[in-house]
Parts: sequence; C-alpha cells; structure tokens
Amino acid sequence: MNIPGLRSPHVKTGGIVYIARMLDKIRLHAVDQLPKDYVPNLGGGFDGRCMTFLWIDYPALMERVKQGGKDDEILDWIFSQGRKPSEEEIEVWNDFMRKRGWNDEMSERLATRKIESGIEARDDIQTFFDYIDIDEGRDPRARTSA
Repeated sequence: MNIPGLRSPHVKTGGIVYIARMLDKIRLHAVDQLPKDYVPNLGGGFDGRCMTFLWIDYPALMERVKQGGKDDEILDWIFSQGRKPSEEEIEVWNDFMRKRGWNDEMSERLATRKIESGIEARDDIQTFFDYIDIDEGRDPRARTSA
C-alpha cells in the first residue's frame, strides 16, 4: 500500500537510517493520515529501537515533532535531549537495521510476513527494510537520503 508522505526506512537523516520514516509516521498520525494498522506499533518495534539508540522518550519526540520543523532541526533536538552517537555507532546502527531479518532471530518473523503478504517466493526480499519497501509499493533497490 502506497502511503503518501511516508519514506522508506533506508532514507537517512543526519546519516542515520530510519529516523526520517519515524518522523513521517508521527507527522502523518498527527493529521490522521497514518493507516490505522500502523498506529498500534507507534513507539514500538523499530521506533522503540531507535528511541533506545538515541536515549529519547517517544512521547517527548511526538510532542517535539508536532511543534514543527525540518528533520535536521528535530534531529538536533534529539541529540540535545538524548545523545549524539559517534560515526562508528551510526555505522553499526545502520548496518544492524538494514540487515534486520537476514539470518538473525527475526528471520522467521520476516518469512511469516512474506507468507501473509503472498510474496514468499520473493528471494530478493531478505530484510525487513526490503519487506517494508515492497509492502508500501517502493522498489527496495532504490535508496534515497534526506
């Protein structure tokens, strides 16, 4: 399902994957444009991992995003309220997130999601980032930065 205004998890903000997507979800939810089946996972899953990585409280982030601002401005706020990871930590984070579901404890869950979506034969979908892109109508090979 294509969701206007929701970027791929591959998109980077400040060199960090997934943040742009998380901010998009908060913005879309604030104007009631986030699909209802996405709402129960707000702040959990990858959002929760991102919050733990950055030492930020999700409700505080939601409030900050609702105040407005560009992604980079919000990222600066995140760094001031939580922590600013080193370049090496960002590299490890990015690689971990981009590979989630590939030969790890989430592989079985990814396989289940592919079966539920009728795409179990798609060997090119090896990670959750790939699955999200396909599920939302994006080519998982097209990588973009913000």
